Amino acid sequence: MLTKYLILAVYFLILLLIGFLSSKQVKDVKDFYVGGKKLGFWVVAFSTRATGESAWLLLGLTGLGAMVGVSAFWVVVGEVIGVSVAWFVMAKRFKWLTDKYESITIPDYLVSRFKSKTHTLRIIAASFLSIFVIIYVSAQIDATGSAFEAFLGWNYFGGAIFGFVIVLAYIFFGGFVAVAWSDLFQGILMFLGLVMLPLFAFFQMDAGSDIFSGLSTIDANLINVWGGQLDTLTIATIAGYLLIGLGFMGSPQIFVRFMSIKDQDEIKKGRWVAIAFTLLADGAAVVIGIVGRYIFTEAGTDPEMIFGNNAQNVLIQLVEHTFPLVIVGFYIAVVLSAIISTIDSLLVVASSAIMRDVYQQILKPASKVESMAGLSRIITLTMAVIALVMAMTIAITTPERTIFWFVIFGWSGIAATFCPVMILSLFWSKYSEKGAIASMLVGFLCVPFFKFVAPLIDGIGPIIDRLDVLGPSFLLSMLAGVIVSLISPAYSDDIAGLNDNKGHVF
Repeated sequence: MLTKYLILAVYFLILLLIGFLSSKQVKDVKDFYVGGKKLGFWVVAFSTRATGESAWLLLGLTGLGAMVGVSAFWVVVGEVIGVSVAWFVMAKRFKWLTDKYESITIPDYLVSRFKSKTHTLRIIAASFLSIFVIIYVSAQIDATGSAFEAFLGWNYFGGAIFGFVIVLAYIFFGGFVAVAWSDLFQGILMFLGLVMLPLFAFFQMDAGSDIFSGLSTIDANLINVWGGQLDTLTIATIAGYLLIGLGFMGSPQIFVRFMSIKDQDEIKKGRWVAIAFTLLADGAAVVIGIVGRYIFTEAGTDPEMIFGNNAQNVLIQLVEHTFPLVIVGFYIAVVLSAIISTIDSLLVVASSAIMRDVYQQILKPASKVESMAGLSRIITLTMAVIALVMAMTIAITTPERTIFWFVIFGWSGIAATFCPVMILSLFWSKYSEKGAIASMLVGFLCVPFFKFVAPLIDGIGPIIDRLDVLGPSFLLSMLAGVIVSLISPAYSDDIAGLNDNKGHVF
């Protein structure tokens, strides 16, 4: 146990050191929220991936692999497509426009893009972003408590609060710079941890082991790429897996990193790093779940009895089965990296929405940018405490909850509210401010509707439940924006034929 604590102590000390060193680079609110727009491709690529994955990759996707087998690879396909579209199709246009507008937040960009004359768009964007970010951060805090409980036997609440204090410390001092550099460090840990585990687990198996025959004996559907008989429900399930990748096409916590990158040439380099990370790390996560199911269960065994709700502890059990104690300590840091790298990013994005888009732009427009870094930290602290209280309350009132529902709900809420707006604003010149507001309203409202109401509808309810909330919410948000823009056209910035300073159209 002492070994685990020593490794964790080193891990947390590195995070705090990153926060301290980063604080030397924070001179104003622009530095605090987008790192002065001077970060390199390695930092941004790893930061987008570490932020975009969260506890869901380490605990959720591994658990899905254990539950459903090879059909979980459809999630990997969806995420690779989503990440590729973000980096290859959207990133350069977004970087060019945000530099042109001198934006440091997503609402900043939207207001400039639509030449908004009122504060309505800014208030709606900042409010919806803050609400779903707090939900998402609450989910990550919940996962922190569960990780300390599973690995170290801590009290859940003590673990959640301890992890919360650590992440808040280095954000408080270093802002976005600390977040980005810590994400690079934590992304490397996540990548190595995920890729190493299935390789070492395979080496420890008996030479004559036939994993496919073993899985077929446990449940033939585990080696079926469709996950079962190809019917309406199965197709809806596969579609739901694929559509998870939509969230990478415009979610603010990811796209703010494209604002922070030094220039468009860095985007060309970073996209290959981001795609390789996604393919290898996400694929390894599914393999971990499949190998764990093979090693620890027999035919007819309920995997939830072995691994917990949605098999969320399969990675933890496989680590303890495969590695000596010193390496187990490393994997505690890996799991915490997935969680903390998302908490820090989300808090900075949400606090920027309140500080920049509500306080500076609406309440105190005369405020000087240079004087607001201190207030930015206070707002970050306040939002973090709200998320902590929410996580603790849900843990007390809903003990049967799972990390995965909690995380996916927050992820889907942010994606459905903002991704259609980002896509249309980048590629459709006729998209109007009223259309953007309609997109955000519909996306925001559809997520709870498709989560809590639509699955109860006779006939189509089970199909919607399998499809999950993001796909239909995203589609309706997109349609609302198009329809309202056509009905109520208004002037917005002409984005047709954007080109860089070398004359290349993108």
